Amino acid sequence: MTFAALLTNLQANGLEIGSTAPAVQVTDHTGNVVDLSELLSSGKVVVFFYPKADTPGCTKQACSLRDGWTQLKERDVTVLGVSSDRPLSQKKFKEKYELPYQLLADTEQVVAKAFGKGRWSRQAYLFIDGIVAWRDLSASTGRQLDDVLQALDQLESLALKE
Repeated sequence: MTFAALLTNLQANGLEIGSTAPAVQVTDHTGNVVDLSELLSSGKVVVFFYPKADTPGCTKQACSLRDGWTQLKERDVTVLGVSSDRPLSQKKFKEKYELPYQLLADTEQVVAKAFGKGRWSRQAYLFIDGIVAWRDLSASTGRQLDDVLQALDQLESLALKE
């Protein structure tokens, strides 16, 4: 297999479990540039991708995590939402739905490419101390919180067995 074919195959599969956080910079909803690897370097961080702010499915996905914010904070989970929308669109989306977490405006698809995404689709990843511990390459809309909590439960159960 050629290097280009291997890279294309890897990109179709998304960032693998065990991979380290991508070292890229991206603009957040406030217009500030943030270092993604720094945001993901410690603790538990959920990164969820959604195709477009303020569309029905994406709103359900984002609001699912908003509605479970207390549960996530009790488990020391940080949440980051990523789409290709511009910072102003992200800011309006955040304000309209009172999203309590940071949104990243990946207008140049730097984050998407670092995660191996060839097109915009719903995906979710859980990083623990900068390492991918769980991923969902076809993330749900209204069940995003349930999927994340289930992943956390499974990971905690495995950690207790060790």
